[in-house]
Amino acid sequence: YLIMNTKSFLLSGIAGTIVYFLFGWLFYGILFSDIYPQEQSMLFIFLGSLFYAFTFALIFNRWAQISKFVTGLKAGFFIGLLLALSINFFMQASTAGIDTDFAITVAINAVSAAIMGGVIAAVIGATKA
Repeated sequence: YLIMNTKSFLLSGIAGTIVYFLFGWLFYGILFSDIYPQEQSMLFIFLGSLFYAFTFALIFNRWAQISKFVTGLKAGFFIGLLLALSINFFMQASTAGIDTDFAITVAINAVSAAIMGGVIAAVIGATKA
């Protein structure tokens, strides 16, 4: 196992949480508010953002050694795309018909994860020991 810089892990995870939460608000609260028109729990959305960002921070810090914005952007996009596809297919299994928002939610999640990944990597690069 590689040794992880705890300060870098915590700061990049916090930065990633803020970015992902704000992009969720931008995409789902403003630009595509018709996808989830009902009231959502901000606490659970924040906690989801927190654990998602810290998952990326752990991978980037401990195993992948990703510390440049562009590399984090690319890795974030592909990890986010794969996770979004997986989750959306599982969710699709419990619905009667085809979800018309399937592609847009996958795209939103991939783009948000890409930007979050870039920020996480940039913070790791800036806080390297």
